Amino acid sequence: MKKAIFSPLIAAVLVVIIVFTIPNQWIESMIPKQRVAQAATELNPVMFQGKYIQQQMLDDQHYLPMYGSSELSRLDKFHPSNYFQETGAPFTPFLVGRGGTESLIHFLNFSEHIDQLKGRKIVFIISPQWFQRTGTDESHFVPNYSSLQGYDLAFNKNVDPKVKKMAIKRLLRFTPVKKDPMLSTLYKAEIHHDPWTQGKAMIVRPFALIYRNMLTKKDLYYSLAGGSPSSREISSVVRNKSWNELENLANQEGARLSTNNRFYVSNYQYNKMRKSVPFLKGKKRHMTYGKGLEYHDFQLVLDVLKESGAKPLFISIPCNGFWYDYTGFPKEGRAAYYNRIRNQVLKMGFPIADFSKHEYDPYFLKDTIHIGWKGWVYTDRAIKDFYNGVKNPKDEIIWPTNL
Repeated sequence: MKKAIFSPLIAAVLVVIIVFTIPNQWIESMIPKQRVAQAATELNPVMFQGKYIQQQMLDDQHYLPMYGSSELSRLDKFHPSNYFQETGAPFTPFLVGRGGTESLIHFLNFSEHIDQLKGRKIVFIISPQWFQRTGTDESHFVPNYSSLQGYDLAFNKNVDPKVKKMAIKRLLRFTPVKKDPMLSTLYKAEIHHDPWTQGKAMIVRPFALIYRNMLTKKDLYYSLAGGSPSSREISSVVRNKSWNELENLANQEGARLSTNNRFYVSNYQYNKMRKSVPFLKGKKRHMTYGKGLEYHDFQLVLDVLKESGAKPLFISIPCNGFWYDYTGFPKEGRAAYYNRIRNQVLKMGFPIADFSKHEYDPYFLKDTIHIGWKGWVYTDRAIKDFYNGVKNPKDEIIWPTNL
């Protein structure tokens, strides 16, 4: 009887030991070569929170990394993933981000790959709704936080110590970090130099390193297993079209799909929010995106990209002026955001495609906050000119004076 009880337990222990003693190189050799290509549009959180797939992607100059949040999942025919594939571009956009992936999460990701970003062109899409007064909250941070990236930051010697300390102070406010006894101890040792804290960190460090190695191996197994196929729209209609022709097509598409409301929101999205619309009228009179902790977190992103030597293009998405006016959100509170974010990016010596003047441009957005249709056309043009080094005034990229 005892043998029957303990045999499965012993077998399970042996399996775990085998799984975690297999050399990483063996696992990597089994990961299919096409895994990175598959991941380019999968928008798989496992990939965002790991590092192997992104390492392979950044080592391949064929990919143009695009970082953002939920707008990346609006995969229509004008989306960069379709446009650049169908028009034979020399690069493939690689999408990194989902809903709630805000500045602090992107900072952790960039820190993870800081040694691979030098000279690398990337695209970073900024969304106004990140910039709430209180900054990102638990509901957005927790689902997108990566323990592996958190531990790698603790052992990272490549990030500027001043930037690292500022980031750690912010990270220690969030549950997954402050409730992790090993990681929080290591983090506290970075910002407090008393003997007690340093002593605890010295004891914890070897165990934390073992745990970090386990997380790295776990990421390799997830990479081996793969994700799920993306459901993006593939359409050749964008081929051999001028920008004016593409804009007209986008207007037609938006008009066809947005017929049941006056906010130029797609019928599908408006049907989901229809019941709450009457209650939201005038409810945001005291709102602003011009102040808040997110600017501090966004500066961490700018700092780590500057230190890495990356070459980013930032894209500033506008608000839906029709909807924001309806909710009473002051224009001043939106203008303050556009101005502040533009100046923050330019001050760091990076270009920004500023689309703020498109607040009242029908079909530039697909709903109240997400870019779509015409907005993607403008984004495609900005990305193409940025990639080719063309300074075209029509694409609305503002270049810093030192470039």
